[in-house]
Amino acid sequence: MAAQLEVLAAMQLFLAEHCADDLANNEEEEAREEEVRVDVHELITFNPQLATLVLEQPRYLELFNRALQEMHPGRGVVRLTHLPNNSSVVRARVPGSDDVGRLVCVTGTVVRAGAIKLMETERMFVCSRCRGTFAVAAEHEQYGLIARPTRCLAHGAEMCSSTTFSVSEQQKCTDYQEIKVQEQAGRLALGSVPRAVPIVLEGSLVDRAKSGDTVTVCGTVFCRWRSPAQGERPDISVAMRANNVHVHTEAPIATSDTSEFHQLWNTQRPMHLRNQIISSVCPRVFGLFYAKLAVLLTVVGGVARNDALRVRGESHLLLVGDPGTAKSQFLRFAAQLAPRSVLTTGVGSTSAGLTVAAVKDGAEWSLEAGALVLADRGLCCIDEFGSIREAEKATVLEAMEQQTISVAKAGIVCRLNARCAVLAAMNPKGRYDPESSLAVNTALSTPLLSRFDLVLILLDTAHEQWDAHVAEFLLAPPETLPHWPFDTLQSYIAHVKTTIFPQSTAESELVLTTYYQRQRQRDVLNKARTTIRLLESLIRLAQAHARLMFRDRVLLADAVVAVVLMESTMLSASILGPIDTLHSTVPSDPDTAHEHLEALVLDRLDLQHLKK
Repeated sequence: MAAQLEVLAAMQLFLAEHCADDLANNEEEEAREEEVRVDVHELITFNPQLATLVLEQPRYLELFNRALQEMHPGRGVVRLTHLPNNSSVVRARVPGSDDVGRLVCVTGTVVRAGAIKLMETERMFVCSRCRGTFAVAAEHEQYGLIARPTRCLAHGAEMCSSTTFSVSEQQKCTDYQEIKVQEQAGRLALGSVPRAVPIVLEGSLVDRAKSGDTVTVCGTVFCRWRSPAQGERPDISVAMRANNVHVHTEAPIATSDTSEFHQLWNTQRPMHLRNQIISSVCPRVFGLFYAKLAVLLTVVGGVARNDALRVRGESHLLLVGDPGTAKSQFLRFAAQLAPRSVLTTGVGSTSAGLTVAAVKDGAEWSLEAGALVLADRGLCCIDEFGSIREAEKATVLEAMEQQTISVAKAGIVCRLNARCAVLAAMNPKGRYDPESSLAVNTALSTPLLSRFDLVLILLDTAHEQWDAHVAEFLLAPPETLPHWPFDTLQSYIAHVKTTIFPQSTAESELVLTTYYQRQRQRDVLNKARTTIRLLESLIRLAQAHARLMFRDRVLLADAVVAVVLMESTMLSASILGPIDTLHSTVPSDPDTAHEHLEALVLDRLDLQHLKK
C-alpha cells in the first residue's frame, strides 16, 4: 500500500511539473472529460522507474487517472503520446494472445466503425441488511457485463453476510464505440494476409476515426468472451482497449535524405534524369515510354484546390489494350510504388466491395470500407475494369470526381472520403475498331470515361521489326540499365508528393488554355473528352510533371508534356496526329526530342512567340 502511495505521489508531481498547461486549459474550458497528454519521453527523463511501471504494467494507467482526478476532481483522463520506438511497444502486426496484458502501439487502416453507444461503466448497489452502498465496475473481458454481487462489499474487511442487494439510481456511463483496424498491406512481407483487431474506444476517443482513416492506436491488449451456455466452450477473442488514438490526416512524409535528390537535379541534365526515372518503371517491359510516363504522373498526382469546393488533384488513368501489353504489370508496380495503395480486380467485385458495405454487428449495423475508401490519400488499382457489372460501374462516379462516397444504408446516412487516384486496366470489347468511338470499344459510359484524365490505347499490331526488338530484349541477359533502384524511386515519389506544390506560370497557362480551346472548336466534337474536365486534367498532368522534375513552378516544358500525353490517348489527336503508345521507346537524345516536340506543339497552336 505504501509503494502504491509513493507511485501516486510521483505521478502527481510529474503532472504538476510537465502538464500544467493542459491542466490550466481544462480549468478554463467547459466541464467535460478533458484529455491530459503525457509525453512518455518526458516521463522517462523525469522518472525511468515510473515510466517502466506504466509501460510494462498497464494497470498503472488507472492509477495515473486517479492521480489526475485527485488533483482535479471529476475531470481528466491521461493519454499517452510519443511512445518509445522499440519492438516491445510499437508493432507492425496486430497483437496476438502473447500480448495480452501489455501496452502496445499499432498503426493500421480503419475498415469498420461501429455505432456510438452508451455503456454503463459502474453500478451502485445497496445492501438490504446493513444499508451500505458499494460500486461494481463493468468487466471489459465480458463485453461490459456488470455481474450481480454475491456478497456485501460495503465495509471492506468487516464483511456483511447479506446476499440480497438492490440497485441504486447512481451509476456511471460513458460513450462507447468499437472500430476494427487492419494492418497496412504495404508494411507486410510479400504474401502476408493483413489481419485485423477490434479496438474499444471510450469517452472522448469515440467518433475520432471513420472507415478508411489511417490511425495509430495506443492501448492495452485483453481477451474477452461471452458467458457460454452450460456445457459449451467460450468463444475467446483478442481486442484492444484504446488509451489514445491518433488519426493521420496527411500522407506519410518521406524520411530519406532529400539532399541527395537536390544534388542529382543540380548536377545532371533534367530530361536525361527524368528518362532514367521513367526507365525505372517496370524495367523488364520493353518500350511503352508514354505509358510508363503516364503511370508515373498518376502516382505523383497534381495539387488539390480547397476553395468553397474541393477540386481533386489526383489523376485517373485507364489502360485499354490487347492481352499481353503489360497492363497488369503496370498496376502491380504502381501499387508497390505508391505510399498507400489498394490492388483489386473487377472480376466478381460488387458496389459494396468497391465503395462501402453495411455489415450486421450484433443488433446494430456498421459500415465496412471497400477498396476506394481504404485507398484514401493513395492509389486504387483496379484490374479487369471491364468485368465490373454496369450497376457497379455507376457507384464509382462520385468517388472519382467528388472524391467522396455518400452512404444511405441500413439507416446509416453519412459521407466517407475516397481521395485516391484510380489506375484501371481492361481489354477492349472484342477487337478494337479505330473507326468506332471509345465508348463502343470499351462498353463504358460517357460520364465514366470523362472522369479519366488519360485513356491510353495499347494495340498489339503486327510489326516485324518491333517484334524482333522485343524478342531480343527478353532473351538478352539483364543489363545494368541507367535506372533508379526501387527503394530510391519509392522515396523520391513520397518526397515530391508531400513537399512540392508547384504553381502555374503564364506560359504554361497559355499553352493549356489554347489547346483546350482548339479541342472545343473541333468539327468532330468528342463529348466524352472536351468538357471542362479536359482542362482540369491538363492542369493536373502539368503539375505532376513539374513535381516529377523537382520543380515548384509549372513551366512551358511541363505544359507541352501534358499536351503530348493527351494527344497519345488517341481520343483527341488533332495537332500531332496519332501517337503509337505501345511502340514508343525512350529517346536516345532526350533534350533534342523534347525540343522537337515543344516546337511542334507551339507551331500547331500558333504560339511561335513562346519559342526560346
